[in-house]
Amino acid sequence: MKTKIAITSLASVSPLGKNPEAIWNNYLSPKTLISTQDFNGKSQFVAMIPAEIRTAIDNLRKEDIKYKALDETVLLAILASRQAIATAGWQQGDDFGINIGSSRGATQLFEKYHQEFLETGKTATLTSPTTTLGNISSWVAHDLKSTGPEISHSITCSTALHAVLNAVAWLQSGLATKFLVGGSEAPLTAFTLAQMQALKIYANPNDCQPELAEWPCRAFDFTKTKNSMVLGEAASIACLELGESPKALGYITGIGYATDDLEHNISISEEAKCFQKSMAMALGNTPLAEVDAIVMHAPGTLKGDTSEYKAIQKIFGNNLPMLTTNKWKIGHTFGASGMLNIELALLMMQHQTFIGIPYVAEPNPRKTIRKVLINAVGFGGNAVSVLLSYE
Repeated sequence: MKTKIAITSLASVSPLGKNPEAIWNNYLSPKTLISTQDFNGKSQFVAMIPAEIRTAIDNLRKEDIKYKALDETVLLAILASRQAIATAGWQQGDDFGINIGSSRGATQLFEKYHQEFLETGKTATLTSPTTTLGNISSWVAHDLKSTGPEISHSITCSTALHAVLNAVAWLQSGLATKFLVGGSEAPLTAFTLAQMQALKIYANPNDCQPELAEWPCRAFDFTKTKNSMVLGEAASIACLELGESPKALGYITGIGYATDDLEHNISISEEAKCFQKSMAMALGNTPLAEVDAIVMHAPGTLKGDTSEYKAIQKIFGNNLPMLTTNKWKIGHTFGASGMLNIELALLMMQHQTFIGIPYVAEPNPRKTIRKVLINAVGFGGNAVSVLLSYE
């Protein structure tokens, strides 16, 4: 990279909570935030946002009559974006770009409107504008009164990190000096859960494996015999600024991206060649020994976890960094997951404390955490890696 990028704030609303202290305290606990909930009469594992955030969403709907018709993905993004710019010291009306995406988009509204169409043959007036992917960034821009470019996109589970890639390009080109980036996902609907079950990758509450009782999503557990992915809902947003900043939580010092050759619609190669390429690109000339930790994508699926681990072994050999993932605690938040990975990395660097996986022994503890590699990959092997440095 020509110039490092400062992360001057990062805000999230997720099962972990919405303020940094609560989020960190939840990470310090070995307990999962995944629970069992009922969807159309069927019991499902999910990771839900806490009641206080649900109340904040309800209050946001009441602020502006136009907000009543918005999908939860948009409202989550607005809440996190407000918090992010306040922490960074940005003001409403400032000139900054926005790039916020989602994997599934307005899932809740889309299903609601489609059901109404099936029942009545008609659809509501606002169906189209409130279900387009573009309405996430555009409503955030409306709420923050920003004057820069606004971009939305969907690149499945690597969506948030692709927003980072795009922002880095804008910042280093000189076309912008500040960018708001991230992802938002509200996928906890019966139809979305059914899609994951159809792929046979979702954890089953009726499974008799005893280890599922304590940690339903067995991300990075190579002893599991079945897929154990669980969905969570969240939005996570970061403020990026070009160059050094006294407000920096950390710096983006390397970015990488690659795509596997498709063998199947959701496939990834056995040794995740896409991850090998994206990690190598993000690392550049960084000595491997300087990377203290990797926040893995590790969704809790058999092939997803093992292929990423093999890719890390290919890059780092026998001297592996500390490896972790947050999917066991908050589930897979699809388009928001990459930014939540960055949040975990920044918190570990800030507190100089590694957050491991309670059922996995960490073989290579490091005394300090100064550089952390972040991974995310979407359906079809679309991988992104981002290297963060403490200073």
